[in-house]
This record gives sequence, structure tokens and C-alpha cells, in this order.
Amino acid sequence: MRALVVDDSRFIRNYLHSLFAEHGVECLEAADGEQGLNCLRHLGPFSVALVDWNMPVMSGFEMLEAARADPAFDATKIVMVTTEAENDHIEAALDAGADEYLVKPFDEAGLFDKLRMAGVDEP
Repeated sequence: MRALVVDDSRFIRNYLHSLFAEHGVECLEAADGEQGLNCLRHLGPFSVALVDWNMPVMSGFEMLEAARADPAFDATKIVMVTTEAENDHIEAALDAGADEYLVKPFDEAGLFDKLRMAGVDEP
């Protein structure tokens, strides 16, 4: 399993990276949606991309839309991982093709539950 973490917070990237490493998951990181999309295009395939909503350069929502517009990424599960907890954000992300939605803060059990719900194979 390979995971891509796209978040402008170094803390969140490091936290998710360490959780994945503990489970033997290869993890790459990007600091904004544009970098994340480039990683998908040039360093994939990935089993899952965990994407923050609010980032500079390109938002996570814009990255989600761009990824879902490209059939090359159909097999990549995309989980939005964000502080945006309003129903309209959740609905918009799911309508745009997110496989799941995880609200920060979260713990390890919550993360892996959401990954299972999104259909990501167990690490």
C-alpha cells in the first residue's frame, strides 16, 4: 500500500507519515494541492491520498476535482482530512468524488476506520 499525504501543515504530514510507517505503509508527502497533483501524476500509483481542504497554491478541493477529472486516478481512494466540519463542505467533497471525509482532530483508530470505509485495503 502507498499513501500520499497532502497538507500544508508539517505537523499533520509528519503525524500521518509516522502512523503509516508504523503499519508498514509507504508514504509520500506534498505541501499543497498542486504538489499533490504532481505527485499523483509522476510518482503514483497510490492506494490512497489524504487531502486537506485549505492549502495555498491549490486547495484540496481543487485537487480533488482535478484528480477525479482524470481517469488515470480512478483507482486512488481520496479521503479529505480537514477542519472543515460543515455539512455543505462534506457534501461538496463527496459529490466531487471524495471517497471519505475525516474531520481534524482525529486519532489513529479514526483514521484507519475511515480508510476501511473508503475501501482502502488493510495495511
